[in-house]
Amino acid sequence: MAASLQTGSGDLATDWLIKPAGYRAEVRTGQNPDTVTLTNGLISRTWRLGSSPTTVRFDNLMTGEAMLRATEPEAILTVDGEPMTLGGLQGQPDRAYLTDDWIAHMTPVPSAFKFEGYTVGAPDVPIPWTPKRHHAPDLQWPPRGQSIAFRYGVEAGQYKGLKALVHYQLYDGIPLLGKYVTLENESAATVRLTSFTLEKVGFTEPDSVVDTPQAWMRPDLTVATDYSFGGMAMNASNSTVYWEKDPAYTTQVNYKLETPCVLEIRPPLGPDAEILPGGHFATFHAYELIHDSADRERRGLAVRKMFRTLAPWATENPIMMHLTSVDPATVHRAIEQAAEVGFEMIVISFWSGLDMEDVSPANIAKFREFHDYAKSKGIEMGGYSLLASRRIDNATDVVDPKTGKPDGNAIFGASPCLGSVWAQHYFEHIKTFMEGAHFDLLEHDGSYPGDVCASTTHPGHRGLADSQWNQFQVIAGFYKWAREKGIYLNVPDNYFLSGSNKTGMGYRESNWSLPRAQQHIHARQNLFDGTWEKTPSMGWMMVPLVEYQGGGPAATIEPLSEHLEDYGLHLANNFGYGAQACYRGPRLYDTPKTRDVVKQWVTWFKRHRDILESDVIHVRRADGRRLDAVLHVNPNLGTKAIAVIYNPSDHKLTEHIALPLYYSGLRGRVMVSVGDGPMVQAELDKDHRLFVRASVEPKQCVWYCVQ
Repeated sequence: MAASLQTGSGDLATDWLIKPAGYRAEVRTGQNPDTVTLTNGLISRTWRLGSSPTTVRFDNLMTGEAMLRATEPEAILTVDGEPMTLGGLQGQPDRAYLTDDWIAHMTPVPSAFKFEGYTVGAPDVPIPWTPKRHHAPDLQWPPRGQSIAFRYGVEAGQYKGLKALVHYQLYDGIPLLGKYVTLENESAATVRLTSFTLEKVGFTEPDSVVDTPQAWMRPDLTVATDYSFGGMAMNASNSTVYWEKDPAYTTQVNYKLETPCVLEIRPPLGPDAEILPGGHFATFHAYELIHDSADRERRGLAVRKMFRTLAPWATENPIMMHLTSVDPATVHRAIEQAAEVGFEMIVISFWSGLDMEDVSPANIAKFREFHDYAKSKGIEMGGYSLLASRRIDNATDVVDPKTGKPDGNAIFGASPCLGSVWAQHYFEHIKTFMEGAHFDLLEHDGSYPGDVCASTTHPGHRGLADSQWNQFQVIAGFYKWAREKGIYLNVPDNYFLSGSNKTGMGYRESNWSLPRAQQHIHARQNLFDGTWEKTPSMGWMMVPLVEYQGGGPAATIEPLSEHLEDYGLHLANNFGYGAQACYRGPRLYDTPKTRDVVKQWVTWFKRHRDILESDVIHVRRADGRRLDAVLHVNPNLGTKAIAVIYNPSDHKLTEHIALPLYYSGLRGRVMVSVGDGPMVQAELDKDHRLFVRASVEPKQCVWYCVQ
């Protein structure tokens, strides 16, 4: 599969993915004092103020596209079952497009909330972060940009004193807009926020079909929120984005008026939150990333830049071992070996005997000693804990709203409710253990996947309607606590915007039981597929040094010295993609020769670390027959590109491969080395491609560095 060379501007000097510095966010007031615009030169959003602020323009400045076709309220809050709008204009004659003349004659949507003004400032900091480990260079935290917050208040009636702020945040150098709403209850009574719609936008439809198609096209944007759960991939974990019909859009082409052209961002259930007098409530944060191309690589690069902007901790990428024993002699040997070969972290793994729920002084002291010894060798240490996907008891497990029983119908089968008494004790114990043992990492398996719970006896929620929201607040709060403590978080779910560092790259666990030769092809396919929307540091892989879910001797690396070629290829696969794997077993080497192979690859990775952890350009997916290849690019480094090319076969292969270097920022003449050899001059073609004639020995790889 060759990477396309489509780009937004096609101009290296102005392409924001290569040179973002010229695109600074700002708030502008136009000739009309009743309008205000938030823009960064890539996208802009304009509001008409008056008595009811309303989005009247939403423009993709990269393509010149007017994305907005119709007005909607800025947000909808359902209080005690009654919808209350924030902003909005009504009376648009035709919802296919919007003109300034029509806007001038439209009237505010009736609402108890009255507009009180707006303030301008910098984006907020949802999670404090102090870099602790090697991370992507030149990261900015908090991200730079501009924010605008519209203030509303209720002046009369039973909700007099209820205040709302609608916050928008636009970031420098990326077409990314953030949004959230806060509520302050300055009234005399408790109010219940039954539900809310954080965002509602009438987007221009990209698909005008008379009949109803099997699948509709969507506008060119990616929506992410920090209220995500239930999957490692964005499209599996995003449960807050809904594309709705607009029956008032009677001039649309679709005969049944079923075009999904209204974006709504809202929780799937609840929150059904009680806000006491003097209390505060904040919605989740939503982020809208606008695209300038249909090219898959370019869209993926934009998504990866979004995560580097909003969750820079996801670029921390320690080299880790999954230790399968808590025997002191084995642990000490593993620490010494990790230090010898250059590994950086040890995770005491599942099925090892570690129980982090045991907070007895003796248990904590045992693992504190392990940590202290590891620290003395320059190694971080942490451990594994299972949260969901296990049964506790009838009083604890989530209650199925259909049956009224904890009958094992949760997302992972049986699962504890995070609003239960057991869960309260669980999180207290994990915090106590982590702090007592000084652990640097938590691998948190079976993280909260979004289960609802109909129990009315759990202290953490009143019933079904608030069960999902409240459980998420528990897990997100715990992860933010860990982030503030500098604790590294391996979480097999999409919790990056809540503080986690890494999730699974995407693989089938039983495939690590296949014969070793097959594992390598699968691994590089998984790495290729997993890095379209993840940076290399965001996904972990697996290397089964010992048997993992079956497969026997044919699937495992132990004895290590007897399968050194396979061990080395696992290291080359992962390090070549800039990704880390869980090297799972009781030791990292068994002979000096094995040690030297591991150390050689670790040393190579660290020498090229910055470029290897930079963006992946997908060159050729592994198919088991031809050379397969991955390219890393970063226009801000001295080495602006590195390509790693693999030979999966049992014989030498020589092929010509095109390396697309547009996103490296290079043009014309470049300097290239094969391996770490001398640099030679080469010429890029008009499409910024470098053609190399790669000769690769059987089951080996070669790399090319480009400056």
